Formats: sequence, structure tokens, C-alpha cells
Amino acid sequence: MHTQVLGKQKDTIMDTLLATPDQPQLPKVGDTVEGKVISVSKNEVFIDIQGVLMGIVRGKEIFDESEGTGELQVGNVAQATVLDLENEKGMLELSFRQAGHQKAWGGLEHLMHDGTIIDVPVTDANKGGLMVRVGRIEGFLPVSQLTVEHYPRVEGGDKNRILELLMKFTGNTMRVKVIDINENDSKLIVSEKAAWEEEQQGVLSQYKVGDAVEGKITGVVDFGAFVEFGPHLEGLVHISELAWQRIDNPRDIVKVGDEVKAKIIAIEGSKISLSMKSLKEDPWKDAVKRYTVGQVVSGKILKVNPYGLFVELDDDIHGLAHISELANKHILSPSDIAKIGDTKKFKIISIEPEYHRLGLSLKALEKPETAPDQNQPVPPVVDEPTAIKE
Repeated sequence: MHTQVLGKQKDTIMDTLLATPDQPQLPKVGDTVEGKVISVSKNEVFIDIQGVLMGIVRGKEIFDESEGTGELQVGNVAQATVLDLENEKGMLELSFRQAGHQKAWGGLEHLMHDGTIIDVPVTDANKGGLMVRVGRIEGFLPVSQLTVEHYPRVEGGDKNRILELLMKFTGNTMRVKVIDINENDSKLIVSEKAAWEEEQQGVLSQYKVGDAVEGKITGVVDFGAFVEFGPHLEGLVHISELAWQRIDNPRDIVKVGDEVKAKIIAIEGSKISLSMKSLKEDPWKDAVKRYTVGQVVSGKILKVNPYGLFVELDDDIHGLAHISELANKHILSPSDIAKIGDTKKFKIISIEPEYHRLGLSLKALEKPETAPDQNQPVPPVVDEPTAIKE
């Protein structure tokens, strides 16, 4: 009976609206409408639209991703999307969820285009990065978009260890920028690194390529070492920039906590490249003063490779004895001749200071095997006398 009354009331309103010359424009399904809240309960919200239409929001449609309807009260103005022009109660069927979804993703578009830095809570982690929440929308912060301070440095790339380190950020708040969104795929990507770069522009502008800095080693990995300097800046000293001599393991040169000096050799966004060896004189410039071709020297075997031996002549100058220079006879492997730690005499056969190369030879110190002289007459073979039988 109640439904019939509402139906009659609706027909009367519709008839009146349709018959009025200056009738307000009626909404269509999918339109966003605005009205005044006249009743709020746990599962239903009633909205008066333009004083002539009544709308209802109920069930899951009350949830609003934009958080715009979280604390609705009677008398508030609210926006909702039209789902149906006429439900079983003769009212507009409305949705805060769809209107909020559009509003929320529209807000994310603005954040991305404006480059706004926001604070987001970290809700979870996986091996690829961190889950965050922007308002009520779930987003993702990839490992590659973390700052150097938070990047998980794990030797060998152990994914379980990486996850263990990332999980420690759960519950923390991070400052990020929105860098990619796709409403259709519900994809939201944020970057801590991009936010850090913008906030550090003033600090980074104080430094330029060529500047010398002092800092502390904060991490050592297979490809180099990280150095923290200035106001929370960090740069990488690549393994090739740690020292002038050949290095196989950066841990042989530096360790976490060491105080070092380095030179800035490149700045690309937040990526700062440093060099420790650039602040030291290139020892190869004077190599020709200490070593000459033909000189016999003593050297320590540092490494054995399939193609030869790496030999330390002094702290700065290392040379290579190629496998072809290890013996006059054919050998299968340099390890047949020497092992790491052995000390041997070598002859210098080449020096190229500009390329930091010095060639060594073992076989040059060996006496060559002599072949028989083809011109020397061969003594005649004399047969022994045959015994005479009696």
C-alpha cells in the first residue's frame, strides 16, 4: 500500500514536471546529480534533488572512494550518480560509490598533472614493492621508485630477503608523487624517488660535477659502494671508480662506516655518480719511470683466468701474463703454471700507460728448446762385428 502511494506521488510529480513549461532538466542514467541529504541511516541515505525529485542511496552504493560522504549529516549537500530513473519505490536510484569513484580518480589525475607531493600509508609489501593507499584507493610503489635510503640492497638479489626488508615499511608513511594511473584497470603507481628529487632540488643545486665531497660508506655491493654526504644525499662509486688498480670485490677496498672522499662525476636527477680514484694521481702516468720493456720483475698472482694470470707488481700497477706467454710448451690452463698467492719472476714485454695495460711473460725467461742442427753431419752407424761361429 505504501509503495502505491509513493507511485502515485511520483506520477503526480512527473506529470507536473512534464506539464510545466520551464521544467527543470531531468537527469539521465549515468549523470551526476547534487542534492540535499534529508535522512541518513546505516544502509540508506535519502536525497532531495531540486525540491521536486527524491533519490535513495543504499547498500554497497553508499561506499565512496573519494571519502566525500564519510560523515554525511542531514542538511549536507552530496553528489551521486544516477543508476535508475525509477526504482521500486518510485525514486531515483543513486550511487555514492560511482560518483565517488569518478571524483577520486579525477582527483588522482589532478595530483599527477600538478606533480603534487602527498603522504601515503604503506599497507603491505611484496617482492616487487610496497602497497599504499591514496584516500580509499589502493596504489603500488615499485622497488625501483624507492629512494636510495629505502632501496633494499641485497647481495645476490635474494627475493625473500628483499621482501623481509620491504615488510619493515608496513605501517609507515611515505611522501610520494603519482606517476601513472589507469582508471579502467584500477592502476595507481606512485614514486617516492620522484617526490624526493623535487624536494631535494634546492639541495642538489648546491653541487655540480667536479665537486669534491666527504662522506660515509653506507652500503657495499658487488658493483660498487654507496656514499652518504651532505644533507641526506647519497651517491654511487662504481667498482671501476674505487681505485686505479683492478678490483674484483669492492669489499677489498671499503667497508660500511668508512669515511671517504670522492669527486662528483655525474648528476642525473637523483642519481649521483662519484669517483674515489679521481682524487688520486693516476699511478700509470709514472709507470714508465719504474718499469721498462725487457725488465725482469717479481709479481704476486692475484687472479687466475682461463686466458692468463693477473699479477700485482706493486700496490697500484697490475699486469697480465697471457696464457700464450706462460710456457714454451702447450698448456691447457694457467692454473697448471701458478695459483693465487704465488710469487714469480716475469719479463715485461709491453707497457701501455694510457690504457692501463702491462704485458708480462714467463716463457721469455725460459731457455728455448733447441732443435737438432740440420746442417751438422750425422756420424755413420758402425755395425758391431758379428761373432764367428767355431
